[in-house]
Amino acid sequence: MSLIKIGVIGVGNMGSAHVELLDKGQIEGATLTAICSSNESRIEWVKKHTQGNVQIFRDVTSFFTQSGIDAVLIATPHYSHPDLAKEAFANGIHVLIEKPAGVYTKNVLEMNEAAKASNKVFAIMYNQRANPLYQKLRDLMQSGVLGEIKRINWIVTDTYRPQSYYDSSKWKATWKGEGGGVLLNQALHHLDILQWTTGHMPTRVLAASHFGKYHEIEVEDDVTAYVEYENGATGVFITSTGEAPGTNRFEIVGNCGKIVVENEEITFYQLTQPEREFNKSYKGGFGKPEWKEIHIPVKSENGNHAVIIQNWIDSIRNGTPLLSPGEDGVKALEIANAIYLSSWLNEEMELPVDPDRYFEKLQEKIDTSTFVKKHVSNTTLNVKGTH
Repeated sequence: MSLIKIGVIGVGNMGSAHVELLDKGQIEGATLTAICSSNESRIEWVKKHTQGNVQIFRDVTSFFTQSGIDAVLIATPHYSHPDLAKEAFANGIHVLIEKPAGVYTKNVLEMNEAAKASNKVFAIMYNQRANPLYQKLRDLMQSGVLGEIKRINWIVTDTYRPQSYYDSSKWKATWKGEGGGVLLNQALHHLDILQWTTGHMPTRVLAASHFGKYHEIEVEDDVTAYVEYENGATGVFITSTGEAPGTNRFEIVGNCGKIVVENEEITFYQLTQPEREFNKSYKGGFGKPEWKEIHIPVKSENGNHAVIIQNWIDSIRNGTPLLSPGEDGVKALEIANAIYLSSWLNEEMELPVDPDRYFEKLQEKIDTSTFVKKHVSNTTLNVKGTH
């Protein structure tokens, strides 16, 4: 099969990294054919950092209709993802979008329908799904060794960002430009892993978000969310970009023990007898189930963007199952939208939230915003610090 001709739209922090991967031939079966950007400085960067045979487009319609690409990698600001994906599908082009799938589920659901109708390969850059750490965790959960889930706790505060990160562009950390803060930029990966590894979506959310608590921004940089599941299990999800040193500790408690993911390691505290069974049978008063501590070896890898791109190309060429189907992008976004709406209204939310209601409230945030950035550097960040 001939090489898949790839176009990249958006050549900012992540887009430029994807351009380099493709241009250097690090993705088997694919070739970088074209880029689309309205930023002249980024266009000059492409000219200097590629081999010179890449077509340059400044107009989206021309990019999709005249470049001859088979597939597109979309790495533009959040709001544009669904519309660009739909235009690509309409032109018979395969799509890989950067996360988030969008800012609100209303148009993301429309994008998913367009993807289904197009019969094209649609993926999303949830690169943590390619991390062996979380793949192993998912295997454990699917095997049933933990039994029925009782409680989930995830503290994700190792996502620290200084003010200069938010000052790197006019659109960053605003409701109009980005549509959210830590939930959409850093913790969306974790919200995806939360449901992907456990196989369960929360049914209710009650959240408290703090907006501009640690930074001069109008969106959230500190979140605590309480969640409930259909089987009665509960959970707490905490994230922030204003704490140092941070923590990344994921605990899942089930009827047969507890799994802890921390410091790039998995530890399984396996009960010798299921807790519910012990509870009914034990007659000794203050006893508790015995357990054994099992350290599960796994080599964690955090930078897995190339794996997701390669998997997408393999799916286009050979029908390989996708690690991160684009349609799955709505799941973490549904949780995030529920957290936002609960925080704004100070109410418990049932999932999924009404897409029209969320869109209306988000639009109110945009229309009533009086926030003005004091300092904007307009610099391209180091790729390692973009999520």
